[in-house]
Amino acid sequence: MSEPVASIEEAFPPSSDLLLEVRGLVKHFPGRSRGIGRGAGGHVRAVDGVSFWLQRGETLGLVGESGCGKTTTGRAVLRLIEPTAGDIRFRGQDVCAMDHRALRAFRRQAQIMFQDPFGSLNPRLTVGAMLDEVLRVHRLGGDRDGRRRRIAELLERVGLGSEHLDRYPHEFSGGQRQRLGIARSLAVEPELLVLDEPVSALDVSVQAQVVNLLEDLQAELRLTYLIIAHDLSLVEHMSDRVAVMYLGRIVETAPAAELYRAPRHPYTRALLSAIPRPDPGVGRVGRIVLVGDVPSPVSPPAGCPFHPRCPHPGKDVDCGSLVPDLEGKAPHFAACLKEAMSE
Repeated sequence: MSEPVASIEEAFPPSSDLLLEVRGLVKHFPGRSRGIGRGAGGHVRAVDGVSFWLQRGETLGLVGESGCGKTTTGRAVLRLIEPTAGDIRFRGQDVCAMDHRALRAFRRQAQIMFQDPFGSLNPRLTVGAMLDEVLRVHRLGGDRDGRRRRIAELLERVGLGSEHLDRYPHEFSGGQRQRLGIARSLAVEPELLVLDEPVSALDVSVQAQVVNLLEDLQAELRLTYLIIAHDLSLVEHMSDRVAVMYLGRIVETAPAAELYRAPRHPYTRALLSAIPRPDPGVGRVGRIVLVGDVPSPVSPPAGCPFHPRCPHPGKDVDCGSLVPDLEGKAPHFAACLKEAMSE
């Protein structure tokens, strides 16, 4: 039986078992006011106190509506953008305190695969030149012939061949370009991959091929994945655990099977109710339609950020003034005052 805990941070596994620890991550961007300029419009609270962990070989799915802060979280974890506050540790090392040399070593171990399979590739470089540049920057693969052999092996591993070495990105299909993105990420032999919408830009028939490839690579290389997606079916299929984001905060996190079976947060219930089903009348409650728009991250509502749209706000708690913490019984946590009252 699970033991109750006060918050998710108290439930973090021992550091020796962790690859990545993120505690209280914050990223605010300077706001803009129409016609005035930087700083006049407050701050955009893109990520507002996010905590989660990843163990080696695990897959965590990060889901939520567009603009909720998923991609910003992924990029801040890798320091592709600088966090405003928070603690990020990779294998126990403080990522935020790393200097240039340590950061380069860290990025050998933690890579990102971008959403756009065309825009993320340099159109002026052939496949061979693109991958050769990665190996040269990180001093991998030995001499020119050694690097070329390494590149051919990478292409074969992702389902392409050495005949593609001298082609440019525009000569490939969307699925092939995504495979090139995977090859580029794998070139430096990382442990952690941040997958930002890895298949959303692909045809449905190609999506399954790329998903199967990612799963095979994870099993073969014991990779750890942080999957950022709005496709809830994909996340359910690939993830060990799922974290649901709303307006810069994680509002619920749990093992995938448990979260999809028994969601606790009303926002999670609304998201899951929108998953298309072959027979809408079987195995799923009716569609929950949320009213209103997502509040602005420049001026989020007081109290629970979800309470203006919540279909069933708590009657015995003041959701409009109290900010719920991510609490519950390990390993299932929800930031909902009504849920906390029912525990």
